[in-house]
Amino acid sequence: MNKVVKLLSAAVVAGLLSGCMTDGRELLEEPPTVTAPSPTGLNLATLPPPTRKVDIAVYNFPDLTGQNKPNELIAEYSRAVTQGGAAFLIDALRRAGGGDWFNVIERAGLANLLQERQLIRATRAEFDGDNAKPLPPIRFAGLIIEGGIIAYDANTITGGVGARYLGIGGDTKYRRDVVTVAMRIVSVQTGEVLSSVTTTKTIYSFGASAGTYKYVAINKLLELEAGVTRNEPTQLAVREAIELAVYSTIMEGTRKGLWKFRDRAAGDRLIAEYLTRDDPNPVVGEVPAREEVALKVRG
Repeated sequence: MNKVVKLLSAAVVAGLLSGCMTDGRELLEEPPTVTAPSPTGLNLATLPPPTRKVDIAVYNFPDLTGQNKPNELIAEYSRAVTQGGAAFLIDALRRAGGGDWFNVIERAGLANLLQERQLIRATRAEFDGDNAKPLPPIRFAGLIIEGGIIAYDANTITGGVGARYLGIGGDTKYRRDVVTVAMRIVSVQTGEVLSSVTTTKTIYSFGASAGTYKYVAINKLLELEAGVTRNEPTQLAVREAIELAVYSTIMEGTRKGLWKFRDRAAGDRLIAEYLTRDDPNPVVGEVPAREEVALKVRG
């Protein structure tokens, strides 16, 4: 009898394991998707256009924290934040105002670009000789974006609550991390820092679990556990902090006269909202000319 039970159990387990596979694919596999825009990204993409597009170069936007992933048990060698900050920055600049704000000049892969141009020149010279058609010059930028991910503070706040009675109970835990991004605009002609902003994004992690551990008979022990954990992706938090930095850079540049909104009324309204967010006691009233916005809003 025991042998029959063991055989049936083995058959059930084998059936369950085989049922987890469908055409060689995992049952829980999800198809790839395009990353959904964040609320900050939507605000950036819907900005009114400027009077003219701005040529701007991005060389790098590195991780300056030097931190590895926090782990209380083992030493982690993986970085705490993404190393692809430049890719997020270029994407944010390209999306600003629906693509109407910036002409982003490639500088992160400048060595590859120059090498490819050299190959084109060599190929043309080989086939056409002195009649080879020259390549157009590389576009230059009047402004450079500098900065990076400057801080990652793990476990700034941790907490939780739990209870257990007669071997039955549950608990919840949470953790808060903070990532900080700094961005500045530099004039190529003078080297002057024209604008500088710093943004932060909070990252929350949450976990909940419940279980029981008790004797249901003299020689029978019942043990049951269940739980779920949700971790906000760090790279998406970095992306949103960079998007906010680009948005703030546009607002600060408009205030300082580096560029202008094509629709002046819409631009004044956005600047007033931007300043109001930073001022707990703004002066409410009609939005005046751009030069007076800061004075009116800040009182």
